[in-house]
Amino acid sequence: MPPCYIRETVTSDKLQPRTALIVLTALNLLNYADRNVLFAVQPLVQDEFHLSKTQIGYLTSAFLGFYMLAAPFVGPLADRYSRKLIIVLGAIFWSALTLLTAFTHNYTELLIRHTLVGIGEATFVTIAPTFVADLFAEEKRGRILGVFYLAIPVGSAAGYLLGGYLAPHHGWRFPFYIAAAPGFLLAISVLFLKEPERGQFDSLKGTPERTTILGLWRNPAFLTATLGMAAMTFSLGGIQVWMPQFLYSERHYTLEAANLTFGLIIVGDGIVSALAGGWLGDYLLRRMKSAYYLVSAASMALGIPAMIVALFVSGRAMIPAIAVASFFLLLNTAPLNAAVINSVDAHIRATALAVNIFIIHILGDVPSPTMMGWVADKRSLQAAFILPVIGMAVSSAILFYGMRFAPAVSVDREAVGAGKT
Repeated sequence: MPPCYIRETVTSDKLQPRTALIVLTALNLLNYADRNVLFAVQPLVQDEFHLSKTQIGYLTSAFLGFYMLAAPFVGPLADRYSRKLIIVLGAIFWSALTLLTAFTHNYTELLIRHTLVGIGEATFVTIAPTFVADLFAEEKRGRILGVFYLAIPVGSAAGYLLGGYLAPHHGWRFPFYIAAAPGFLLAISVLFLKEPERGQFDSLKGTPERTTILGLWRNPAFLTATLGMAAMTFSLGGIQVWMPQFLYSERHYTLEAANLTFGLIIVGDGIVSALAGGWLGDYLLRRMKSAYYLVSAASMALGIPAMIVALFVSGRAMIPAIAVASFFLLLNTAPLNAAVINSVDAHIRATALAVNIFIIHILGDVPSPTMMGWVADKRSLQAAFILPVIGMAVSSAILFYGMRFAPAVSVDREAVGAGKT
């Protein structure tokens, strides 16, 4: 074989996983931007359609409800058929529906559109992490997922900034035109990616708990990671929906300033914490098998005092406290997702993630925005934020308990093939 051909092959093997990671991270970023635009413009939606806070909160609950219900159907399909094709079709579907938001003229139309977007986005969030996990060795998954999940804070902030800047000047519908367009282009680019072999770098042996659907309910590593994530999702989901409104109505920021402030906090914290959490999880994994659980549990516990200060201090300490609380909330993103992925075998991983998504949303951010809206209507929005604080405490307790069940993945094995860096 000619030396030039060998060099081209090695270069291609190195570039393939990195290229796939970049494309899928970009699509994940857009996924979160599309859903967060609504949070940025919801005071304007509320005024135009004369809605209560409970009704506004229900938009997100309905979106996540359909998102949650779609996942169990998507997961088994992805474990049997082309993950790449399902991702492409789903991205086109949700981008088209995001575009259609500009043509909604009442609450019912907006509600239907938002629920259907949830179905489209479920196809990506259920499948893409398994695609990414199969590109790299186990001991790198915390860092790699840290890159992939940068999309959560960056995409969320992009949604807040896009809606917060454009809506006051051009109306609340206009940002959805801008948010929808890139999705079609990124969907097409996914078609050119090479799909990796399932489980090519996994080291753990298969057991009934790791390789079967029924076994998931007897898999304590999976269950504790999932339930801890559910409580975290309850907290984060409620905070994301209501924090701009809190700054706007309770702390008297302008709508643009509220979204700009919270958006900058999320993107700044998110970039640092996603990368730091992934790196810290991988670093500690060399020393203890429960590293991913420990980092996630500790981060939730450390965020509680800062969140309390953010709620009850209205002076100069408020914004730094929100930033500290957000940092710790987002620090667990990569290690906690890595814990879920490593808790099951590659051949049922998409199905397991579908189960995970169903549980974390039905117990997490499906009820929390509506519950917080109800408390806000009855008492105050400040009182409603006590619910996320409780969720953080519950998450931390579950994950500390889950440390004893963490699987002992290989961390000294040399990555080969596509996993080399």
